Amino acid sequence: MEKLDACIRNHDKEIEKMCNFHHQGFVDAITELLKVRTDAEKLKVQVTDTNRRFQDAGKEVIVRTEDIIRCRIQQRNITTVVEKLQLCLPVLEMYSKLKEQMSAKRYYSALKTMEQLENVYFPWVSQYRFCQLMIENLPKLREDIKEISMSDLKDFLESIRKHSDKIGETAMKQAQHQKTFSVSLQKQNKMKFGKNMYINRDRIPEERNETVLKHSLEEEDENEEEILTVQDLVDFSPVYRCLHIYSVLGDEETFENYYRKQRKKQARLVLQPQSNMHETVDGYRRYFTQIVGFFVVEDHILHVTQGLVTRAYTDELWNMALSKIIAVLRAHSSYCTDPDLVLELKNLIVIFADTLQGYGFPVNRLFDLLFEIRDQYNETLLKKWAGVFRDIFEEDNYSPIPVVNEEEYKIVISKFPFQDPDLEKQSFPKKFPMSQSVPHIYIQVKEFIYASLKFSESLHRSSTEIDDMLRKSTNLLLTRTLSSCLLNLIRKPHIGLTELVQIIINTTHLEQACKYLEDFITNITNISQETVHTTRLYGLSTFKDARHAAEGEIYTKLNQKIDEFVQLADYDWTMSEPDGRASGYLMDLINFLRSIFQVFTHLPGKVAQTACMSACQHLSTSLMQMLLDSELKQISMGAVQQFNLDVIQCELFASSEPVPGFQGDTLQLAFIDLRQLLDLFMVWDWSTYLADYGQPASKYLRVNPNTALTLLEKMKDTSKKNNIFAQFRKNDRDKQKLIETVVKQLRSLVNGMSQHM
Repeated sequence: MEKLDACIRNHDKEIEKMCNFHHQGFVDAITELLKVRTDAEKLKVQVTDTNRRFQDAGKEVIVRTEDIIRCRIQQRNITTVVEKLQLCLPVLEMYSKLKEQMSAKRYYSALKTMEQLENVYFPWVSQYRFCQLMIENLPKLREDIKEISMSDLKDFLESIRKHSDKIGETAMKQAQHQKTFSVSLQKQNKMKFGKNMYINRDRIPEERNETVLKHSLEEEDENEEEILTVQDLVDFSPVYRCLHIYSVLGDEETFENYYRKQRKKQARLVLQPQSNMHETVDGYRRYFTQIVGFFVVEDHILHVTQGLVTRAYTDELWNMALSKIIAVLRAHSSYCTDPDLVLELKNLIVIFADTLQGYGFPVNRLFDLLFEIRDQYNETLLKKWAGVFRDIFEEDNYSPIPVVNEEEYKIVISKFPFQDPDLEKQSFPKKFPMSQSVPHIYIQVKEFIYASLKFSESLHRSSTEIDDMLRKSTNLLLTRTLSSCLLNLIRKPHIGLTELVQIIINTTHLEQACKYLEDFITNITNISQETVHTTRLYGLSTFKDARHAAEGEIYTKLNQKIDEFVQLADYDWTMSEPDGRASGYLMDLINFLRSIFQVFTHLPGKVAQTACMSACQHLSTSLMQMLLDSELKQISMGAVQQFNLDVIQCELFASSEPVPGFQGDTLQLAFIDLRQLLDLFMVWDWSTYLADYGQPASKYLRVNPNTALTLLEKMKDTSKKNNIFAQFRKNDRDKQKLIETVVKQLRSLVNGMSQHM
């Protein structure tokens, strides 16, 4: 502490020395300062006075200066306002233009104006409130434009949905018009080619065809100016406008999706047919025109827009539609029973396919469908011609066609290819061997071929394929329809033997005419005669089968007629003596057979011979069954003798050769069983029969022991009844014993036969 105090005292001494050193200077400074104070007060008075005088003098200047400043500020504000207005006026003008465009429904231009406002003008005036209001209003305007555009698109879609049939009709007319001229030229060339192709019965009048061709070409020229394009029928501007608007708005994908979705819905509606579409051709036509109209619009949109509709999209839509179309046509065409309606449907499908093919859509499946419909068309034709054939058969009188002069003869020849030099040499009047139904059937078969050919036209097939199809159709007509009609005719109860004979003759001539039908098909299809056909006509087998059926029916009816006569037999089986003449029923039967076999002279020899042999065999069997009838208990020798007279008449009939061509006594052999049986009983040659039984050279080889036993027992019973009191006569007793002995021996033979069996 002492050191500290000493240190403090040292410093105080130094400070005191320093103050003492500067004290005089400080005093001098104070003195000078006091002098300056006096001068300063004088100066202050002067300055205050000067300031007062200056303030008084500057008051007016200040007023003027303030006026100048105020004017300068106003001028600057005016300049600023003018500059800002120069920035705002274009914005306001563009916005006003936008409003006008909206009012005028120039939406695409309005969107472009909005882009200009946003990109160019609004940045200049973005700080102003009105600009903010405008900016806030633009999205609403865009939404309004989108809604209005979408509304226009909906109206457009509804419009084309309503006008699809008209658009399709126009497009199909255009396609048909483009095709008609070439088709007409083809027909003209065919007429020239076929001018000398057909004989008189097959020729189509040339003048009539030329007139039809000329008339069709004139109609085409008249209608050419009336055909409109799709652009003439539909205003596509709503689509373009809406597409541009959505493109500008950057929402093109939404528009494309909406458009495609709506069009797919419309496609499903268009592809949905009416339930009664199959009833009229107008129903099918309306269905096709709507579909064509739909795809014509899509094709137009595809080519005039970019991206809205793509080829892949249209192909997908077409494939979906094509499957539906084929299913619909397959279902509805199955209800068609009118061949004319099916043919018109085919023509519509061809035009439909050609039209869409012209727009680039694949249609091969439609032509494949036409082959299915062609089979159905053939079925309807077959049903129709079945009725035609039935009517022809009903109207036929089944007698040879008579002609009294050359003109009538040529008329028949023109209808049916008949050649017979012998008939040509005969003088008038004369008769054709066939009946009236033959030329009528031949004509109708050709009409069927023509009708079938109508469907084969325009199917884009070669002449060879068409020729093959015609032959197959004709085969069906011959082997199924005509064959069935012939068989039904043959089996009808009212068809008698004469009619059956004529039917056999008719089928023979129809069979011979098949080669002319083949030539006819070759001619109308313009196929070379040297062409090897994969299909031949099966008419030969058809008519052979019908002929065999008719022959069988002849045999059946002939036997039935014989049975009717045999049922008239009225023998007195207990008579003691014969009448001396054949029974009346048998003579009537023989006369009937003679007349029938005369009719058979026009039949092939084997048929007549078979019928005659069958009749004789059936008659022999019937007579044998009459003798052996179980209900016949007794038979006298007189009855046997009477029965023998009837058999003799049968043998005489057989030997008279009722049908030529039999060798020797072939026909008489039909009665050999009866003859040997009756001879055995008439001669009473039992010893020979029993001794030679089983020998190849036996006189009674065809007499069965069982048959002989049955007849002998019936005679035995008669002998017992008629000779009750004759048993005391020696001859009668001997005869009775002989019968009993023969019966025993016959029974032993029968028993022996049964044991061997």
